[in-house]
Amino acid sequence: MANDFKNFEHQGWEAAADRYDASFSRLTRQTVPRTLELLGVSTNTRFLDIACGPGYMTAEASRLGAHAVGVDFSAAMVDRARRHYPGLTFQIGDAENLADFADGSVGAAGMNFGILHLANPAAALREMHRVLVPKGRAGFTVWRRPEEALGFSIVLRAIEKHGNPNLPLPQGPAFFQYSDPAECENLLKKSGFDGCQVETLKLEWKLTHPDELFTAFYNGTARTGGLLRRQAPGDLARIREAVREAALAYSHQGEVIIPMPAQLAWGVKSLAA
Repeated sequence: MANDFKNFEHQGWEAAADRYDASFSRLTRQTVPRTLELLGVSTNTRFLDIACGPGYMTAEASRLGAHAVGVDFSAAMVDRARRHYPGLTFQIGDAENLADFADGSVGAAGMNFGILHLANPAAALREMHRVLVPKGRAGFTVWRRPEEALGFSIVLRAIEKHGNPNLPLPQGPAFFQYSDPAECENLLKKSGFDGCQVETLKLEWKLTHPDELFTAFYNGTARTGGLLRRQAPGDLARIREAVREAALAYSHQGEVIIPMPAQLAWGVKSLAA
């Protein structure tokens, strides 16, 4: 089961790398400055960006003077990151098994929305803890629940009303499990971290056209996009139109502005670890 889900996610991101970069990345990169601030990333920090995607957090850490490395399991994402930032270091790697990184070799580690796409989030957090130096910080971001992160609510409601939300997909962890701050803190504590905290980040997704919301999910995501791509053609057309109509309600001065709050969870590796 876990391998099926991991393969599904891998195939999804191999196909979606460029289209994700053109749509979701303008939203997800908004969390980067605050994440690096709370992780204490600065000059000479050895920083590991796990599930780095197009490389935005790696690049910002490098701009701050850190020695940054980006790791992603998708070769297409790593290629995209290298094209964006040819002078920086990116490599293919597994968040759940950071075999190329020794114990205590990293000063800080971050994962920007990557945990949502892992078969075994707990394994990834244990690996983050292992590679950190004592007193090093690790953090990850996730979306708030759909009723707050409204882009998800719009698309998922359209699927429920006009399509089939129960089409078979490989089973993975619940997508919104870590939208609960207590679940984030629990995961960090069970992975050995101290001083665990969670902070809400108020993000807005600015789209140029109401059709862009559907296109972003259809082309630029693995799980939700996978569900959309499996819908019957007639249902899919109705879903697309429902998403467009709902997105129109968020039009403002020539843009579509959709609230998409996230939360950032982080913890510290103790001196005794």
